[in-house]
Amino acid sequence: MIMVRAFDGWRDEDDVTKRVAIDIGGTFTDLVLEDGARVFTKKVLTTPRAPEEAVMTGLRALLGDAGIKAAQLDVLVHGTTLATNAILERKGAKTALLATEGFRDVIEIAYESRYDQYDISIEKPVQLVPRHLRFTVPERVDAGGGVRRALDEAAVRALAPQLKAAGVGAVAVAFLHSYANTAHETRVREILAKELPEVAIALSCEVCPEIREYDRTSTTIANAYVQPLMARYLRRLERMLAEDGYRGPVYLMTSGGGLTTLDAAARFPIRLVESGPAGGAILASHLAMQAGEDKVVSFDMGGTTAKICLIEKGEPQSSRSFEVDRAARFLKGSGLPLRIPVIEMVEIGAGGGSIAKIDALGRIAVGPESAASEPGPAAYGRGGTRPTVTDADVVMGRIDPKTFAGGTIALDLAAARGAVDTVIGKPQGLGTDMAAYGIAEMVDETMASAARVHAVERGKAIAEHTMIAFGGAAPLHASRVAEKLGLARVIVPANAGVGSAVGFLRAPVAYEVVHSRYMKLSGFEPAVANGLVDRLAAEARAVVVPGAGGKTVREVRGAYMRYVGQGHEILITIPERPLTEADTQELRTRFEAAYAQLFARIIPGAAIEILSWSVVVSTEAERPARLPAAPAAAAPAPRGKREVFDAASGRIAEIPVYWRPDMAVGARIAGPALITEDETSTFVSRAFDATIDAARSIVLVRKTA
Repeated sequence: MIMVRAFDGWRDEDDVTKRVAIDIGGTFTDLVLEDGARVFTKKVLTTPRAPEEAVMTGLRALLGDAGIKAAQLDVLVHGTTLATNAILERKGAKTALLATEGFRDVIEIAYESRYDQYDISIEKPVQLVPRHLRFTVPERVDAGGGVRRALDEAAVRALAPQLKAAGVGAVAVAFLHSYANTAHETRVREILAKELPEVAIALSCEVCPEIREYDRTSTTIANAYVQPLMARYLRRLERMLAEDGYRGPVYLMTSGGGLTTLDAAARFPIRLVESGPAGGAILASHLAMQAGEDKVVSFDMGGTTAKICLIEKGEPQSSRSFEVDRAARFLKGSGLPLRIPVIEMVEIGAGGGSIAKIDALGRIAVGPESAASEPGPAAYGRGGTRPTVTDADVVMGRIDPKTFAGGTIALDLAAARGAVDTVIGKPQGLGTDMAAYGIAEMVDETMASAARVHAVERGKAIAEHTMIAFGGAAPLHASRVAEKLGLARVIVPANAGVGSAVGFLRAPVAYEVVHSRYMKLSGFEPAVANGLVDRLAAEARAVVVPGAGGKTVREVRGAYMRYVGQGHEILITIPERPLTEADTQELRTRFEAAYAQLFARIIPGAAIEILSWSVVVSTEAERPARLPAAPAAAAPAPRGKREVFDAASGRIAEIPVYWRPDMAVGARIAGPALITEDETSTFVSRAFDATIDAARSIVLVRKTA
């Protein structure tokens, strides 16, 4: 399936650079091409066994529609959920762990706590490396980097035949305190590279050179687990692009919201785990600044998952820690920890392809299992038989079976009704329409609950935010989710169906490096700090500068500090110059200011320590101008009417259907209504009116009466 749309008006300036963004999701692969003021988009079904096939199919058709060749493209930006899906579905390489003797079970011991204290049937996260593939090596380095026990190289060589016999495709090496002295891990790689040249080797001193043994080991294992898969995919894609004549750079979207090189992504693919959702957060930040919205919640609902992110003053929440594959959906500590730069968001298995069922308590439950693109929802006619959210939307009339995806996929209404009725309706004693509504209500409540929890955990009032909804399924569900959350405004951007891909084109080229080096502020060592920070800056600049394209590159230096005895630290910025002993008081002042902002008080005179140092190098992010107010305009005539299930009455009702390109800037229509376009449809519930702003976004405004 290929869907194409071209339109003008995305960019304010006359930019003749030809840029392509590609976002691989669990169900669809989205593509966007910007050629000056012209923008072309496509959605193609993802090909899970060979993702590059969908990419190249969509790209060739996209270029054909734009009338240009691959050789004329200047930049290609790519984001993907492949690394995340490989972990979730356990489809990565067979991976072994090499740890310091006596520390074989670091990943089982974890934090020595239970994420749910009173659950007697608690399920611990399933580790990526089973115990029989965890090996130890005699060696020991202390926290200061001193060698307490030399590496036993003979023991390392003796492990090589065992690793080969086990058929491992990757090895994670995570020794105690290797962030303080990398020599032992580096030597292990030299030995194993000779003995096992086909095996990928990930070192914790490179992947995550930070304190906290469990987090560092878990991150290194995850990187090793997905590295062969991702490296092969990226190299295949690079080769196919070259065969088609593309000669420009390929950038990968990272989970932290910046772009990195293909080589860096192949080496550290764990940084890509949230690359697709990060693009959506970048888009929402851009739109928030355009609209003058200081408090925004982005709502990205695609075919497989829904992602929710809080954005304030144009900046999404960020973090240095992330959990993947949680055993309990909303419980911290129930997943595998990753220590990487990440835009902080909550991601749940609630997309258009999420499968509905009756759970053990006789309730309608939706997700996290997805029908994805193969076999897809029952309505797709590709072999799926279980009802999904998309099937429910088709049954309720929110999706027109004849015009779905620009008419390139003819949906089977009878198959959708049959699946919903068989699995949900008959067991629950509900009519087919009401059963479909039950599916929609459950997924909407799941997403609303996730947003509430995410906001409360960060001390935010969700009702004070404006929602920005994008992704193929979000515009269909945004108004109902907003009702549940008490939100007054919802923005659905132009071309919302490929929103994350558009966000890729707004992201800066950026790279962050963090390295632990402990020192007390009372014993501050400026020469040591300067040497480390300069090395981190050089490492980050080596990634960013070649791809900056002449743009200004900025550098932000930071230190992770805390009061002595505390368990967690906070990041403060430090001067962008060589530090001196005289900066001791400056560092204290900056730390106390940041601490007071977070906790409303400081501990006067208390000892302070620095655990880690960081450097972020990036090009300047795009800062859009504020939109002018949209003058009032006449509403267009509806293209027709559609029978849609009305929850208030419990019956089918006819509502008007508008074609989005017909709606001029400033036009306003009253809900209930449907606003359709090739990539998605926006359902305007009876609680909202809809208008078009100066960026051609649909703005849903809650009715006052």
